[in-house]
Amino acid sequence: MISNKPYSDIPGTTVFDAEQSRKGYHLNMFCMSLMKAPNRERFKADERAYLNEWPMTEDQKQAVLARDFNRMISLGGNIYFLAKIFATDGKSFQYAAALMTGMAQEDYAKMMLEGGRAYVPSKPKEGV
Repeated sequence: MISNKPYSDIPGTTVFDAEQSRKGYHLNMFCMSLMKAPNRERFKADERAYLNEWPMTEDQKQAVLARDFNRMISLGGNIYFLAKIFATDGKSFQYAAALMTGMAQEDYAKMMLEGGRAYVPSKPKEGV
């Protein structure tokens, strides 16, 4: 893993770059498989069995089973691919975004309608 990326210290953010893309390739391809109704049905019938057909890491599979979208992102998931999972569950993008921020859906919607989170600059690092 490259640790000197100029964007590696953005608070609360995982940048989906080439490294993340490689790490999450199979996770994201699993997500894309859910675009087809027969695959969604197979997944919903036995999630673990369907996941075992994909060469994902065990951490990725556990994150899917737990619907831990933040963990999936840290493991290489791209939110636009992960959307296939919450759509399969009958959930909206707004629902998933609220879940990922730890907010109630209504509070998340209100925050976004009011312009999003306030920007709070971080303190400069010492020695920089």
